[in-house]
Amino acid sequence: MLTAEQIEQYQRDGYYVAKNVFSPEEVEFYKRHFMELRAKQAYPGDFAGVPVKAGPQTGDNYLNDVADPLQQYPRMIHMHRWDDASLQWMIDKRLNQYMTGLLGSEPYAVQTMLYFKPAGARGQALHQDQYYLKVQPGTCMASWMALDDCDEENGCLQVIPGSHTWPLLCPTGADTTTSFTDVTVPLPEGTKSAPVIMKAGDVLFFNGSLVHGSFPNTSENRFRRSLIGHYIVGEAQQVSQFYHPVLRMDGSEVELEISAGGGSCGVWVDHEGTPVIEVAGALGQPLKEHE
Repeated sequence: MLTAEQIEQYQRDGYYVAKNVFSPEEVEFYKRHFMELRAKQAYPGDFAGVPVKAGPQTGDNYLNDVADPLQQYPRMIHMHRWDDASLQWMIDKRLNQYMTGLLGSEPYAVQTMLYFKPAGARGQALHQDQYYLKVQPGTCMASWMALDDCDEENGCLQVIPGSHTWPLLCPTGADTTTSFTDVTVPLPEGTKSAPVIMKAGDVLFFNGSLVHGSFPNTSENRFRRSLIGHYIVGEAQQVSQFYHPVLRMDGSEVELEISAGGGSCGVWVDHEGTPVIEVAGALGQPLKEHE
């Protein structure tokens, strides 16, 4: 399924886009399925990542009649814990084959997420998933499936190629006019992110330390829906409590320890005119929000 050149590219850049992993029929099923679920009610783990504002209610009590599109279409988290279609997608043999090929061994599955990102929605500031999952030893991996064609207009993912080789960076405040989360990671001056253009049914696999995020959806009427799985390397012994229970790729549970919060992080310093990372800071308690 993967060539030596594709594996080498993943190891070099920290991400790989697999084309047409899921058929148009499967994509339509997942879009319809999650739009129907979202229209019905709130579920365990639902939160939009933005403050709920007081005001008149529209429909069920998890929706607020406010201008922020993310409150009209809150994301879903950990759907696999109560929705079988989500569980079966998370442990799909195609995803398993790609990740096993890229990692060299079969991963464990820990999370599902569904982002709706309607027109006008903010993006998410640049971050590293490992900051949240705190996998030890090793790191995490994401499988990010596009349910809509995604490009710069509707807020596709942005990545910093090669940043998976960096240590975890100490977070700083983010611009909440463009990001629904309030933390980000600093970058050296002149560093630019690269857009990941995808077609519906493509899957982006990326390393847990890769710096990534997204800009706002500036389209007039396009969604940028994405179905996301988070996984951890098969040799891992610990992961943050929020991601338990941990599943094997056959759906059975495996007992792992809970990783502690805190730890060291890196800051950018100037060394003879060249920006380098110096591990000197300390991470705070991990949050539960990431794209």
